[in-house]
Amino acid sequence: MRFLAVLFLVLQAGAAAAQVRSVEVRVPRGFGYFLGDLLHARVDIALEPGTTVQQASLPRPGPVTYWLDLRDVAVERIAGGLRLRLTYQSFYAALDARRLEVPGFTVALADETPGGTTTAQAEIPAWTFGVSPLREVQPERRDDPADYLQPDGRTRRMDPEPAAMAALGFAGLALPALALLAWDRAWLGRRRGRPFARAARRLRKLPGGGEGGYREALRLIHRGLDETDGRRLLADDLPDFLDRHPAFRGEGEALARFFAASRRAFFGRAVDEARELWPWPTLQAAVGRLAAAERRA
Repeated sequence: MRFLAVLFLVLQAGAAAAQVRSVEVRVPRGFGYFLGDLLHARVDIALEPGTTVQQASLPRPGPVTYWLDLRDVAVERIAGGLRLRLTYQSFYAALDARRLEVPGFTVALADETPGGTTTAQAEIPAWTFGVSPLREVQPERRDDPADYLQPDGRTRRMDPEPAAMAALGFAGLALPALALLAWDRAWLGRRRGRPFARAARRLRKLPGGGEGGYREALRLIHRGLDETDGRRLLADDLPDFLDRHPAFRGEGEALARFFAASRRAFFGRAVDEARELWPWPTLQAAVGRLAAAERRA
């Protein structure tokens, strides 16, 4: 019985050891590292199918030695095993070129089978890299300490003339464009073909509280309609006017109320009734919309 128990333990140990086929450490380069550089290492572990790494056995980021920190650990599943990606940072202030050793570590593995859990260990070997000093240990002696400093770097002097000429050119193009926009919007004065724009400017100067101001506002709209259509426009002509000038179709209802208010104000001599039908604020808003439609046209 004792022999069988020993044989069973040996077979179990052999099965556990068979889980790890090989361990290989690869680094991008083994030399040319300076103070503060990052070191990247890739560890490929060839395993039996179904074997996984125990996360608790992985090294934790933090100080490894007084001059070396582990910054990051990542585990990837690859064909035939696992891959560890390790990122270290070296804080060794070298005075001369030399090789340093990154300590190895052990990773625990597990294989879940119907007969139970089989464990094994993968020994990650230590590896070395070469560091170089940032400065000479004993530089050439100089009488003036300032001579140890490197001269200021030279940069190409930028010529501001091309940029200034381009700015002047764009400014020269912008001024005519601004003048054209001011003429188009009639900002500086009257412009032919914009009677409602003139009416809107004059309307702002009229007193809206009296009968005279209200009558004058109605006259401004009449003149705007007549000048836009090139003929005297009456209320019955409104549908034809909207057909000839489709930009004003959205104001058809407002223009119909305008003609009704104008008829009461001028022919019925009932300005108060006209103001009730078409109040002063509504009149002002309508003239503004007519001027906007005129610009769009």
